[in-house]
Amino acid sequence: MKYDIVVVGAGPVGSTAARYAAMNGAKVLMIEEHAFIGSPVGCTGLLSTRAIAECELKPSDEFVFNSVRGAFVHAPDGQCLPIDGKQTKAYVVSRKNFDRALAVMAAEEGVELSLRTRAVGLEKQDAEFEKEGQKNPQIKLRVIRNGKPETICTSVVIGADGVKSRIASYAGLKKPARVLPGIQIEAPYASENSDFVELFPGSFAPGFFAWTVPVNEKISRIGLALEPGLAWKDGQEDCSPLSYLEKLLRSNPHLKARYSGGMLDFVVGGIPIGPQEKTASDGVLLVGDAAGQAKPTSGGGIYTGAFAAKIAGKVAAQAALEGDTSAERLSEYDQLWQKGLGKELEIGMKIHDYIGKLEDRQFNDLIGSLNTPSILNTITEYGDMDHPSILLRKLMFSGNSLRLMKAFGTFLRTLF
Repeated sequence: MKYDIVVVGAGPVGSTAARYAAMNGAKVLMIEEHAFIGSPVGCTGLLSTRAIAECELKPSDEFVFNSVRGAFVHAPDGQCLPIDGKQTKAYVVSRKNFDRALAVMAAEEGVELSLRTRAVGLEKQDAEFEKEGQKNPQIKLRVIRNGKPETICTSVVIGADGVKSRIASYAGLKKPARVLPGIQIEAPYASENSDFVELFPGSFAPGFFAWTVPVNEKISRIGLALEPGLAWKDGQEDCSPLSYLEKLLRSNPHLKARYSGGMLDFVVGGIPIGPQEKTASDGVLLVGDAAGQAKPTSGGGIYTGAFAAKIAGKVAAQAALEGDTSAERLSEYDQLWQKGLGKELEIGMKIHDYIGKLEDRQFNDLIGSLNTPSILNTITEYGDMDHPSILLRKLMFSGNSLRLMKAFGTFLRTLF
């Protein structure tokens, strides 16, 4: 079997990369190790309006359960910061149906799909072409398809195979330096307002935060992620995400009053924090979680991954059809996605690291400082799940800058 591009991983990012490669004239195969698209799920299923638009989908009852316009941020001492976006900011989706919709879009562009197909090895064979100095490394991708070994020949492999990317290992590319373990259940939960998610920063989830995401008035997705090092220092005997989630449900008065017990679904996963500097080598590109492109502030990876996937698909297709798939040629992908996302991810890492070091009393002070009408109006106007730096800049140069400097210390001055 010979293809111009093979995409490993049929999640939203893989399907988008495959579709864009096909749209740019390449013969594309997309492989997925699982038997079904969109399963198992490893995501909250809360997607910003921009993330869905970046995937070139329109919100539909086929995959949207609920719409969300804001968030209630709960401080450790119980005070609440209400952030109302006044309009839909995100959708709670069925990831299974959402992922399948994107896979169908890829298929409609001519992408071939092979399920139950797992990549198990990769070999590169350099082939010199007529044009002087032009290289087109031919790749033999070894797979297990339906339990049987096969070899697929291709010009470029796009690794969209997640945080534990095998393609990164096979190509000698680095994996994300930091991974936050997370856990989520779907459970009976009486939401205060199903138009709002709830966030719980602080020691219930060291280094990150806990959340509730309403599927409807009676069911929510409840979860958390944490920094392993900070959890270990917390002194809790069991530092697993499950133990922190159990403690949260047992100890937080707000959650305890609304959670009815039991669960309807259970997922675990990892959030890559901090993108790799290099996501291209001879004949190989990494995209999405495999490239560490998730947002460090929220852990969301669909918007950033889809943005990068479009670039990856186009660059890979053009390089394959030109007959030059060297690392030098494919480095155009690195340059373009970093130009579009690099600064925001860098700022996001600084925010993540700063917030992660705060103690509960500092969260109480910070949330109290933000809870004024003028600051809440600024947050409503400029708050953006995908570009938090926009809001921070507005807050810095607003009439509340002195109040915020007291809350954030020197952090804001060193951020930009």
